[in-house]
Amino acid sequence: MISMYKKQEIVIQSYREGKSQRTISRNLGISRPTVRKFIEEYECRVQQSDSTQDALSGYLSQSATYKLGKRCKLKLTQEVQETIDKYLAENQQKIQQGLGKQLLKSCDVFEQLNLQGFDIGYTTVCNYIRSKSDKQCNKEAFIRQEYVPGEVCEFDWGEVKLYIKGDLVRFQLAVFTSAYSNYRFAVLYQRQDTLAFMESHVAFFNHTQGVYKQMVYDNMRVAVSKFVGKHEKEPTQALLQMRGHYLFTHRFCNAYKGNEKGHVERSVEYIRRKAFAIKSRFDTEQEAQMWLVTTLTKLNATHQKLSGKTADQLFAEEKKVLLSAPERLVCAEQVQLRVDKYSTISYKTNRYSAPDYLVGQFIDVGILSHQIRIYHDNKIIASHKRSYKNHEWIIAIEHFLDTFKQKPGALSGSVALASSGYLKLLYKEYFNNEPRAFIELMDYCHKNKITDEKLQESVTAILNTGGGEINSEKIRVLLGNKTNSFEPIHCNQTTKLAQEQLVKMTALMN
Repeated sequence: MISMYKKQEIVIQSYREGKSQRTISRNLGISRPTVRKFIEEYECRVQQSDSTQDALSGYLSQSATYKLGKRCKLKLTQEVQETIDKYLAENQQKIQQGLGKQLLKSCDVFEQLNLQGFDIGYTTVCNYIRSKSDKQCNKEAFIRQEYVPGEVCEFDWGEVKLYIKGDLVRFQLAVFTSAYSNYRFAVLYQRQDTLAFMESHVAFFNHTQGVYKQMVYDNMRVAVSKFVGKHEKEPTQALLQMRGHYLFTHRFCNAYKGNEKGHVERSVEYIRRKAFAIKSRFDTEQEAQMWLVTTLTKLNATHQKLSGKTADQLFAEEKKVLLSAPERLVCAEQVQLRVDKYSTISYKTNRYSAPDYLVGQFIDVGILSHQIRIYHDNKIIASHKRSYKNHEWIIAIEHFLDTFKQKPGALSGSVALASSGYLKLLYKEYFNNEPRAFIELMDYCHKNKITDEKLQESVTAILNTGGGEINSEKIRVLLGNKTNSFEPIHCNQTTKLAQEQLVKMTALMN
């Protein structure tokens, strides 16, 4: 932009000093078309004014003006706008689906654009998104706190909705955040119950290999048993049990004061957004948990704005002063249940199979957040993945082999076969008319601890080698190729003397 000084110099040198436009352009370092434009503007002003002096003073006291056309945006191209609009549309869909807590923020959209190779600034992205929304943000002031390493860790829950094999499932995210290092740890659970509360703490202390001096909670029902007076709260038995085992103290926040544990309040939203705002569809719950672990690893390795260090670096400092962690606390609800006539036990509307020889007996059952364990004579005899659906049958076919030997006709229509995955396909394809042979094969696999994957490999190997028709004998022969083990022979005194004489004779002959 031409300054007022240079504008004055152009007119003065032209009319008072009589210099040419070429000379003025060379002296001031301004292009000739620009010099000519200012001179022509002055001449036009003189023609319109009665006084030359008034025209000169009036024109030279005004800053230079430019006619700016509507320029096209160089960075915010049509492709970039369409990409941002796509993310904003996905946010609207998530709101309609009840996933309002897993929306992408402006910084997340900017991050995704960079990953896709778009060269654009963060301010440009924010301005465009702001132009699409009428929402006004009221800024809030925060007070910076100072914490001692290993002193305080905060815990909180957060809800996450994920698609598992196409079904929308609601999970509870148990989140831990260190107040000093901002180191984050999280685990997915199906319920926000006492078992998940205890197991999450066991997993966290096992991960950190140390215990913080104080844990901070809000007024969650799994931590607060009841209110005593106006401000006092009585902890639950689960929290007291963990305190006694890990020897930490606890502090409850005041009601509706989430800012008193602001680290974890922010972490719940941050982890949920970074992990599941972009990706929310998984084949299994385990896959979702592994994705969460991968995301946490990246977040803890990211440099923080206020300290300039990563959470991993700061956590390495405070890990030296953490209390030593004892052995893992056993978290399980022990109940006694009767095995019904279907050789199943019933827990919270769902049925889990037990070995058929236990029908009518009471057995001990260990209830965990992810597993159901069945005990008999103080030994674990069966385990199932815990289901949180209603009226589901979780059946293991090996629990009914003795009954199937007596009732082979019941195999084809049984729930045990229908829920057995590959075994059902194997039966329908090759053993549809030979249930006894199939039952004997299942019994052999169960006794020799042969997995379904190993069984499938053996069947595939027979087919690939042109072994002809698939039957029980061929599969068992292929599965039974194992080296035999022999017991050592115990030698008596006579045998030892004979061995010594043979050694001496061999030495003489040599």
